[in-house]
Amino acid sequence: MTSTGTMANDARTRPSLPAWAETVRQKYLAGEASVFVLYRNVFDRYQVGDRYYTLLPFLSDVLLKDHKQRIFELSVDRGVRVVQGSSPQGKADLYRHLEGKGLAGIFESLERQMLEQRSSALLIPYAGTIFPAAEPHFLSLDERGAFTALHRWSLDEEFANRDNVVILVSESLADICPALLTHPRIVAVELPMPDSEARRSAIRHYAPAMPVSEADLLAAQTAGLRLIQLASIVASESPQGLNETQRRSLIAELLQGSPNAAERAQRLAAITAGMTPNEIQQLVDPTRALPEADDPAGEMMAVVRQRKRELIEKECAGLIEFIEPRHGLDSVGGNEHIKRELLEIAQLIRSDDRGRAPMGLLAVGPMGAGKTFVIKAFLKEAGLSGVALKNFRSKWVGSTEANLERVLATIKAMGPIALVIDEGDRSFGGSDSDGGTGSRVVARLKEFMSDPENRGQVLFIVMTNRPDRLDTDIKRPGRLDRKIPFFYAETAAERAAVVDAIFMRYEVALDLADQALEKACEALTGYSNADLEAVALLAAEFAQRERTAVTAAVLARAIDDFMPPQEITMVRYMEMLAVSETSRRSLLPQRFRSLSAQEVQTRLAECRRQINL
Repeated sequence: MTSTGTMANDARTRPSLPAWAETVRQKYLAGEASVFVLYRNVFDRYQVGDRYYTLLPFLSDVLLKDHKQRIFELSVDRGVRVVQGSSPQGKADLYRHLEGKGLAGIFESLERQMLEQRSSALLIPYAGTIFPAAEPHFLSLDERGAFTALHRWSLDEEFANRDNVVILVSESLADICPALLTHPRIVAVELPMPDSEARRSAIRHYAPAMPVSEADLLAAQTAGLRLIQLASIVASESPQGLNETQRRSLIAELLQGSPNAAERAQRLAAITAGMTPNEIQQLVDPTRALPEADDPAGEMMAVVRQRKRELIEKECAGLIEFIEPRHGLDSVGGNEHIKRELLEIAQLIRSDDRGRAPMGLLAVGPMGAGKTFVIKAFLKEAGLSGVALKNFRSKWVGSTEANLERVLATIKAMGPIALVIDEGDRSFGGSDSDGGTGSRVVARLKEFMSDPENRGQVLFIVMTNRPDRLDTDIKRPGRLDRKIPFFYAETAAERAAVVDAIFMRYEVALDLADQALEKACEALTGYSNADLEAVALLAAEFAQRERTAVTAAVLARAIDDFMPPQEITMVRYMEMLAVSETSRRSLLPQRFRSLSAQEVQTRLAECRRQINL
């Protein structure tokens, strides 16, 4: 950063900066602000020319070095450090001068020095530890002094005219006192997750021997990873652990006797940097099926996807969980109209037709209707990675919002991906006694769900049997475009299709004709898919005890023995809710298709009366 008088010369000599750094520079030169907050991807590496820097060295050695006489760093753990601009004796004098002054005294001393000598910079990493996320009246006296000083600096024309700049660093804006962030002269700049081109450049830098085609494929498969994580996967040499030659030898030994062992070892060694011998032994599977001839890097990509999942789950600290469906829609019994609808959506996603892809899906219907299983099968059919939100709520002030921001930033960087929220009525709920956290969470989710940039990249899938508990605004088109109703199988033939699919999925031996299976299912009217699965597995258990296949007699005994849950009124209510929510009549069972909107509401009111809602 430099004064406007030397801006033209600086433009000819300075290195090409990341886009976010150029934004900071331009806003500073335009006089828009002298206090900046850098947030989001602040624990990564950033490329300048042929070198990669972590953030603080990038700020001090690239962005500020040639244009600031002195650079200070302030943190809770190390106090004040003079990064640039003082002799060793001067640094020692500064430490002695500040000793015992407390936070307010430190800011007073820094202000005096920055006003006495032009062109200084103050870097504050982990800014949330100095300006914590709380209303000013909850802050300690020292924290209030620091807050007041920084707020005043942002307004002080003399401070700006002396060519001074302050840069705060925080992974999440939710960690910082909100009163600071609302000030118009304090500018927050987001550091985005690396895009495909940035990942490709990093792979070529850290793994120069990797073929270009494989580097390009790896860049496409590692969306959502930071460059520092990517380097831990592909680095050819590492100061610790095994180097690439040692990894290749170990993997070749593990694969000894397998077809193409040397070629496979070469590829796998390139993407196992930073792993211990034990971890490599667990990862490398000599019995794994070889990749197809037209996909020689398939095994390598499978390993990369596994490492990516591990890194992201670790970074998100239990906030998300990857969904790994084992079955496609061909394993779903019945539900033919739903499968056709989902296959069309899957085809849109696979064809990269973003303009027609829905923003989100709402799966509604009574409990046990198969929503979760069918949605997971859809993900496999569409070739979509899926993640489920886990418990991101926290009792600590600001932590819930910070957790949510971390999750949403990671998910957006990983696209195309599906974010699955089961029991959506609970996930989107809030409490009147939570200090407004629930309302802020729902508002942020709504904002993210309706972001046009997410179309075709992030597919929201919400599942619930109580859509009446969801905010109406969440269910509108542009957030949850397709509303797919699930019902229990209507006919004996549909129930037989479900039971047959369950037997096939669990590889149960059968001695049962189709007609006999359908006849047995005539007695299962009103059974949910979960009930049908329980009956099928009970029959399989009986057959296993008798060391025989499942016959009509065995299935009949299981049907007689099984006691289904008795919640008929609540199921009817959930069915009518699904009818009222669906976006297409053709997705409804025949008995509901001719109902008018008024008739649906009348039935809903009657159900509510019966269950005292």
